[in-house]
Formats: sequence, C-alpha cells, structure tokens
Amino acid sequence: MNAMLLSLLAELFPRGITQYLVGGLFVGLGIAVIYLGTGIIAGNSTFLETTLSYVSDLPRFQREKYVTSRDWRVVFALSIVAGAALYGLVFTPGIFVTDVQWWRLLGGGVLVGIGTRIGKGCTSGHGVSGIASLSRTSIVNVLLFIGVAIVTALIVAALGVTP
Repeated sequence: MNAMLLSLLAELFPRGITQYLVGGLFVGLGIAVIYLGTGIIAGNSTFLETTLSYVSDLPRFQREKYVTSRDWRVVFALSIVAGAALYGLVFTPGIFVTDVQWWRLLGGGVLVGIGTRIGKGCTSGHGVSGIASLSRTSIVNVLLFIGVAIVTALIVAALGVTP
C-alpha cells in the first residue's frame, strides 16, 4: 500500500511536492496578513476593476471598495507574478517555454476571466479564503471550478487535442 501510494505521488508530482508546500504556505500567509490587516478577503477577481479605477471616471470603477483597496490589490497581484518569476529564476533552470499557441492561452484566460465573474470570485478568494472560512458558496464554487476543469480536460484529451 505504501509503495503504491509513493509510486502514485511520484507519477503525479515528478519534481516533488516541496515547491507546492512552500508556495501554499506563502499564499496562505499572504492572505492571512491581508485579512488580519484589512478585514478584506484577498482575491484577484476584482483586480481589473480596481486597476481601472485609476484611469476611468465611470461610476462602476469608482466604487468606494475599489478606490480604497486598489493600492494593496495591485501590490498583491504583482507580488503573485513577481514571486512566481523569482522562484522560476532561482530554482528552475532555463526559461519557461510552452508549446501552447498564443491564441489558446488568450482564449483560456478569457474563459477563466468569465468564470471568475460568473462565480463572483477566483481560486484565491473562494479556494483559499472561502473554504478556510467554511463558506458554503465558496465550497460549491470550488467544486464547480474543479469539476468544469476535469470535464474540460477529459473532453480535450478525448478529442485528441495537443499543444
């Protein structure tokens, strides 16, 4: 049983699990600091509206919650990118390259963006903060996120789509 579990883990995580554990600790710590410091659940789904509050006079983007939280939300979003880049530069040999075409990456990003708007949140808001606070809405949303991702991956694989 133990050997089978180790074999499965080695297959699922061929580079080990350390980077996932460290990353998860940093994400959890960052979200906890933001929540304890501001009382706001940290999530990136409102990042675009928050950023647009700097340059747009439209009332939609000038809501108090966007204007008062935009500075830390920008820092939060940039920190996610910077942390991943730093990790990649320090621990990953070479430059990350993908065989996936740009239009597929763009399409995936648009679909994820639509999903976060429909679900009223993202994986950091619902998946980390929401589940940690035992929010039923967040638990349902995360199950839907994961379910749609699994079904989509199975359909794409069955169709024989490759990068």
